[in-house]
Amino acid sequence: MLEKAKNLKGFALEALDGRIGTVAEFYFDDRHWTVRYLVADTGTWLDERQILVSPLAIGSVNWLDKTISVNQTLGQIEDGPALQTHMPISRHFEESYHDFHGLPSYWDGSLAWGDHLDVASAREQLDRIRKVEDTWDHHLRSSKEVAGYDLLATDGAIGHLEDFILEDASWTFRYLVVDTRNWWPGKKVLISPRWIDEIRWLEKKVVVLMTRNDIRTSPEYSESALLEREYEARLHRHYARDGYWETDHALALTIYEE
Repeated sequence: MLEKAKNLKGFALEALDGRIGTVAEFYFDDRHWTVRYLVADTGTWLDERQILVSPLAIGSVNWLDKTISVNQTLGQIEDGPALQTHMPISRHFEESYHDFHGLPSYWDGSLAWGDHLDVASAREQLDRIRKVEDTWDHHLRSSKEVAGYDLLATDGAIGHLEDFILEDASWTFRYLVVDTRNWWPGKKVLISPRWIDEIRWLEKKVVVLMTRNDIRTSPEYSESALLEREYEARLHRHYARDGYWETDHALALTIYEE
């Protein structure tokens, strides 16, 4: 299912023996654009620390009750590696976090979750996770920070990033929601992270090799309508791009057959 990331903010995070807090934001990597941690607002409990929850530790998401079950106890979370507020997440911290909680390392493979496309497969088939030489300059980004970045087409600015569209099976951001109302009042469009040419992190700008007219004439995104595959296919056809649902699974089959 595809859902706006902001719709998950405020969801209650329920440990095995009590409430952790509520979802405040996300940390995602800038290679796969996959959520690696949910950041919890714990109120007065552990208020000097950032509490992170990996999607690998999540049992289920209840959209009706606005709750997320976490397969950990409050004690495990409290005793886990401490991350001070606003400090960058280092690989050393991630290794300590995953080792402490007994979670597989997502960075040991070429797909979004190691050798797997979704969280469930990564949990159930840990024996398939293998080391690969293909690594990347590791960076985790804050969803709160990146929302608001400007979008630059080849012929000028076209709007700003407003939100992300999250696929709940893989916890991957499939689309960026772009608000172009400075040019066309009320129009919002979607851009896949795969279509990004460059991100100028210091300038807070996202660059795509498309013209403003390409983006202006793309299928409009409506928050009131569910994102369905027919719309996604139409969007990809507009930009003459293959769908992620085709290329990802083809890559996964290649890896599994090796």
